[in-house]
Amino acid sequence: MLQYTFDKGSFFNQLKERVDQYFADHKLHPAGNRKLYFKGALQVATAVALYIWLVFFTPIPIVSIMLCVLLGLNLAVIGFNVMHEGGHHSFSRIKWINNVSAYSLNVLGGNSYFWKIKHNVNHHTYTNIEGMDSDIDVKPFMRLHEGQPRRAYHRFQHIYWVFLYGISYLVWIFYDDFQKYFSGKISTNSERKKIGIKRHLIFWTSKLMYIGMYMVLPVIIIGWLPWLIGFLIITFVCGLAISIVFQLAHVVEGTQFNSAHFQDEKAKQEWAIHQIATTANFSTSSKVLYWLLGGLNFQIEHHLFPRVSHIHYPQISLLVKEACREYNIVYNEYTTMFKAIASHLVHLRKLGSV
Repeated sequence: MLQYTFDKGSFFNQLKERVDQYFADHKLHPAGNRKLYFKGALQVATAVALYIWLVFFTPIPIVSIMLCVLLGLNLAVIGFNVMHEGGHHSFSRIKWINNVSAYSLNVLGGNSYFWKIKHNVNHHTYTNIEGMDSDIDVKPFMRLHEGQPRRAYHRFQHIYWVFLYGISYLVWIFYDDFQKYFSGKISTNSERKKIGIKRHLIFWTSKLMYIGMYMVLPVIIIGWLPWLIGFLIITFVCGLAISIVFQLAHVVEGTQFNSAHFQDEKAKQEWAIHQIATTANFSTSSKVLYWLLGGLNFQIEHHLFPRVSHIHYPQISLLVKEACREYNIVYNEYTTMFKAIASHLVHLRKLGSV
């Protein structure tokens, strides 16, 4: 298992002291505030309004298609801003509000319990480590780093990625969650976990509620064909948006990948340095993207301080950049989202042909 070095005078300890001092000097709490509450409430209310409009007051086809696209994006935005922050206990300083925010994933068809282990533990601890970080485990369909086997069809992965990313949401809801549920394993090399009765009930109840709300009820009201078209558009757009954002954060040129089984002792890294080496920021000057993505374009800051709300990332990023310059650490950043997407495609093409 890959291990990290720890030192009292480490890079991260020095950085954390500066970040803690920032919060103390400005008398701020690391969690979200009323602006984030309003933002989350607005995003949820918009999704509910779009759902009601589509199901109960279905407009003409062309308008319905546009609304389905908007709803798909809206669900992704809720995931970025409400669910993601709640899952990290950074949406609010109040525990029950964080729990409610995290459970919004169950309303969207996923499972908060599995996600917290997969994301908070596996992904944030073992970022870009083969066998532990399931976010980079898209085998055999895609080859995301050199440690994964190459298939002949991978030479086209920089083309068919759109389809795979688009269906990822449906795969997540109707395959990945059930695989985790019945196997008890969150990733390839993780230990089997037992699920308590409460978790069993929440799993099945939320899955049935999702099927009822997003499938059964719309079919009854608008018919199966309009529902199917709309459902596929919504889930495809949502899956594509989520996948692109998370792939741009870790699967671009310049980010490092490691194996869970092979490690050069001389190359052993500090955890924080590993996070920076395996992560990239993009388009951090865009206030629109920052608002929509819940600060996930500040991915480096998020990985270093996952319990801090994204509303603080722009200020914290200045401290992180300063520390990186002092310690001569490469800070991966793309000035625009377009450049990050281009880098991701170049990365996919290179790994598919080499």
